[in-house]
Amino acid sequence: MKKHRRLQLISRFFVGARGAFAAAVAASFITTILNSLTPQIFRFTIDSVLGSSRYPYLSEHLWVMALILAAVALLSGAAMFVSRYHTARAGENFAKNMRDTLFAHVQKLPMSWHDKNQTGDIIQRCTSDVEVIRNFVVTQLLEVFRTIFLVAVSFGMMVAMNVKLSMIVLLFVPLVVVYSAVFYRLIARRFTDADEAEGALSTVVQENATGVRVVRAFGREKYEMDRFLEKNNAFANLWIRLGTLSGLYWGVGDLITGLQVVTIIVLGAVEAVHGNISVGEFVAFASYNTALVWPIRGLGRILSDMSKAGVSFDRVDYILGSQEEGYQKEPSSEAFAKHVDRGEKLWKSYDISFSHVDFQYEDGKKVLDDVSFHIPQGATFGILGGTGSGKSTIVQLLERFYSLKDQRSSITIGGKDIREIPLEQLRRNIGMVLQEPFLYSRTIRENIAASRPEATMEEIREAARIACVDDAIMSFPDGYETLVGERGVTLSGGQRQRVAIARMLLQKAPIMVFDDSLSAVDSETDHKIRQALKECMKDTTVILISHRITTLMGASQILVLNQGKMEEMGTHQELIERNGIYRQIYEIQMSHDDRKEVRSNGSL
Repeated sequence: MKKHRRLQLISRFFVGARGAFAAAVAASFITTILNSLTPQIFRFTIDSVLGSSRYPYLSEHLWVMALILAAVALLSGAAMFVSRYHTARAGENFAKNMRDTLFAHVQKLPMSWHDKNQTGDIIQRCTSDVEVIRNFVVTQLLEVFRTIFLVAVSFGMMVAMNVKLSMIVLLFVPLVVVYSAVFYRLIARRFTDADEAEGALSTVVQENATGVRVVRAFGREKYEMDRFLEKNNAFANLWIRLGTLSGLYWGVGDLITGLQVVTIIVLGAVEAVHGNISVGEFVAFASYNTALVWPIRGLGRILSDMSKAGVSFDRVDYILGSQEEGYQKEPSSEAFAKHVDRGEKLWKSYDISFSHVDFQYEDGKKVLDDVSFHIPQGATFGILGGTGSGKSTIVQLLERFYSLKDQRSSITIGGKDIREIPLEQLRRNIGMVLQEPFLYSRTIRENIAASRPEATMEEIREAARIACVDDAIMSFPDGYETLVGERGVTLSGGQRQRVAIARMLLQKAPIMVFDDSLSAVDSETDHKIRQALKECMKDTTVILISHRITTLMGASQILVLNQGKMEEMGTHQELIERNGIYRQIYEIQMSHDDRKEVRSNGSL
């Protein structure tokens, strides 16, 4: 089953590379034929030119034979160049196809898959494992064809010169092949362990590089170094064991091939002394035998690489075999863009309903328990709750980052179950800003325009003005062309959040979700942003998630979650009068001065 699957993958990724690979194989065959002529030229020169008077002209003009040898070598070199050139083309096309397929597939894997797999390991599967497969499928597979050609041609020449010596050479071939096969079985599992260890090491490095500021802030350098050393030592020890096993293999292999060479030289010399073969044939036979030794000897390396490639194939196939999200091929991208440009609605209504929603992640702990609410189109809906209460899970379910498992549970937009809405269409209609927004290592302009690459500069700046970040951006020497650095490290936390808000606003989605996305800005800026949003989002359905009471006070309805359950729901005034959890949080957060400021400023 595995072999069939691997052959399917090879055939799939060879699209566009088959012609180059065929040319490489053909050129390799020509090289083998030309190289096999050299011993015959030596045989002819020794037996018929130097040791005979049959060709007096050649005996007096040995440069002719030298010229023939040079011509054969030149043609062989040219054929080898063609073979290497097409091998490189085939290899890179093969690897490119594989990388493209893997990257595109990873983009469509569900969040639950990403939760279970570490980033460093995914990167290693998409880079190092792809390179291992490329090296084997193109380079080593070509070597297999070359070896087959070489054995067939060289052995045919040897049989034509001396059958008895040829049979002796043949006796060594199965010995080397069986020995190599045993080595392959011994080393395959060790390569799996080594690859797993490399993935774990890559994860440690990736996490450390990503969280370098946290490491420095808490003085965790020694802990991180110890953690790295532990993984690095395990990785090094595995490869030391592999090196020991490989050294044993090559040592014993050298002994076997050395015995083969010595045996043929001794027996060939005896045959030549007894006149059974000529001196020229003896030299040619010894040359063919030496030429055969190393390719057959190289079967061990090929089998070793085959074991590595087999492990890498399984690791890559783990990604390709993982089920994608339910994307559908439909013209929603262009249709949605046209509707947005004309200011039209894609659906009749954008009211949102959660009905008896239960949800738990794969660890079995229930995160949401019988949650039901309705958000009319154009309303602002606030969600308040403690850490782990299920606030973010609600919006992740709305975006279908995770799928509802309970048939009783349903989430609808405009009366239509979101499970029936194509994913691309659904997510294009929902804009989201997370508490910890991700920014690309590009310019601020490119980061804001990520939601709508075709947007004009004026549209980008307008979105930034609403997010109250335009002035800050223009204060930079390069303005909107300022590079933000990896993960936006050159910007403050509040600036990153506001750039992310501008990116979402540029999307012009009819549903907007703010997942605690104003937590890093001060109260005054928070108020300005909410006022600007209020003016430009009259028909937009807004979901606000926040720990800050002032952010939620102006919402049409506020839902209070407690350990995944609906604790209470109502307007700000209704919740204050109930004297429940909301009122308690209000009393804790709001000082006398805060309340005066809220009354004077109003809220969203």
